[in-house]
Amino acid sequence: MCDRQDTIVCIFDTKSPRISALQIHEWIYEELHLREDVRIVQVDGPRRRVFIKFVNNERMQEVIRTTQGQLEFHHENGELSLVQEEIAGLGMRRVRIVKLPPEVPDRILRETMSKYGTVKGISKES
Repeated sequence: MCDRQDTIVCIFDTKSPRISALQIHEWIYEELHLREDVRIVQVDGPRRRVFIKFVNNERMQEVIRTTQGQLEFHHENGELSLVQEEIAGLGMRRVRIVKLPPEVPDRILRETMSKYGTVKGISKES
């Protein structure tokens, strides 16, 4: 696993009305003034998140700085939603390994899993 690079996530209020992909693209264009700076936009509708991948890190940092991590979205019905903006990453993940023989030492497991990130801890299920 690796962190998303040069990507911000816009987190919409889960109680806000649904927003179409077209509305999101128009909002990015009009509110953030992003045109050729964006490589890809990914919409996670059920979780009300929009991932915006930039062509470079400098432009992403500039957007975070100018917006100060908070934006507004004006819905068609007149409702206003506050949108939190932060640098996207995978964060901490819990990994469950099934059918691992009990004689495999934690040291081996830690070495193997450290290829994918920092291992914070290992615990055995009973």
